[in-house]
Amino acid sequence: MKTTLKNIGLLVTMDRNYRELEEAYIQIEDGIIKDIGTGKPPAGEIEIDLKDHLVTPGFVNTHHHFYQSLFRSVKEVASAKLFEWLVFLYEKWKNLDNEAIFVSSKIAIYEMMASGVTTTTDMLYLHPSGREYFIDSEISAAIDTGIRFHPTRGSMSLSRKDGGLPPDSVVQTERKIVEDSVRLIEKYHDSRKHSMLRIALAPCSPFSVTEESMIRTAELAEEFDVLLHTHLAETRDEDDFCINRKKLRPVEYMEKIGWLNRRTWFAHLVWLNDEDIEKLAANDCGMAHCPTSNMRLGSGIAPVKEMKEAGIRIGLAVDGSSSNDSGNMLLEIRNALMLQRVTKGADALSPRDVLEFATIGGAKVLRMDDYIGSIEPGKSADLAAFSLNKLSMAGGLSDPVASLVLCDMHGSDLVMINGKIRVQNGRVIDNDLPELIRRQNEISKKLIAGRP
Repeated sequence: MKTTLKNIGLLVTMDRNYRELEEAYIQIEDGIIKDIGTGKPPAGEIEIDLKDHLVTPGFVNTHHHFYQSLFRSVKEVASAKLFEWLVFLYEKWKNLDNEAIFVSSKIAIYEMMASGVTTTTDMLYLHPSGREYFIDSEISAAIDTGIRFHPTRGSMSLSRKDGGLPPDSVVQTERKIVEDSVRLIEKYHDSRKHSMLRIALAPCSPFSVTEESMIRTAELAEEFDVLLHTHLAETRDEDDFCINRKKLRPVEYMEKIGWLNRRTWFAHLVWLNDEDIEKLAANDCGMAHCPTSNMRLGSGIAPVKEMKEAGIRIGLAVDGSSSNDSGNMLLEIRNALMLQRVTKGADALSPRDVLEFATIGGAKVLRMDDYIGSIEPGKSADLAAFSLNKLSMAGGLSDPVASLVLCDMHGSDLVMINGKIRVQNGRVIDNDLPELIRRQNEISKKLIAGRP
């Protein structure tokens, strides 16, 4: 089946040669981009007119916790710092079940998709005692939505009684973590080009996982050739924790246990010094930058400008909705720009810099840039289109690319994933969405009240 997107007002390729093409077209066949160009488009069995639209590669979200869409803006921790926020919410999260995971995953994915996200990861580290297959539930939800998915098998093995933060009821033994990690990789991981589903491994953080678990997980990732992910250097409290417990700063600790390598990407990386940045760059580590979450929890401002200059792979992420309260990637792109400018000046980053983070940058972080992240022949047909004829864009057409970042686009008008339309006329294509929202609210109310 050949599909032609024609009369595109402005096409932003984000490929190695970076082009902005006016009156452009994209020809797609069987989910793959076959040709792009300007002028008269080739005929297609399906033709979609995108006159007065800006088209970009689909956005790549590099860090999330889907289940947290059930816990937005919880009043008791609306102004709490990370550690206090975690301790309070663990007591709510321990009552999650498979239905809650399934429903919240679909809600989180659709919210991102509506803003132009076509690929996402997720870190699911909560596995309450007596409950199984949480990640299977979110994978099932993701398949239903049509998103390109790279979930991570999260884990926690250091409970409160052993000096960690989480309660005993949500941690697992190293043996259980390893067994389930192997099961998930063998069942779901697809390393082929154009894959819709890959698995990575993700111990939650230095303050919730034992050193033995961190080391064993890195060995497992090497054995099965999958990626590694964790939170790192998010707050001053974590810095103090690592120094007190490990006698090392967070990046130094990662170096000691063998985590500084090309498989690894870290979420946050707020509290870094120059030596940390040099080590991350030298070892080809990636970063999931979460500006809204960092602002929401008062964590600080990550040195993104400096990391970009050092050549570190940088992607953007909405993070979980308990620490962001929104899953809108357009807001994340804008906040990434603004937050760097607060202390580093108006020229710290450009709109095109942060758009790169959201597209090909995220693809590089997930090691999927051989088939997503840019619009060029041979890549998967993952893209987002934005109408320029909107109230919020009126008067902002001298530079539509910059306006996509600086103005309030609200959402995407069309989203295509693997050649299939998932958002059309600004609406997610799922007739069950109203019922899904209703059920999400029911489950959320029960869990916030502390009921299993």
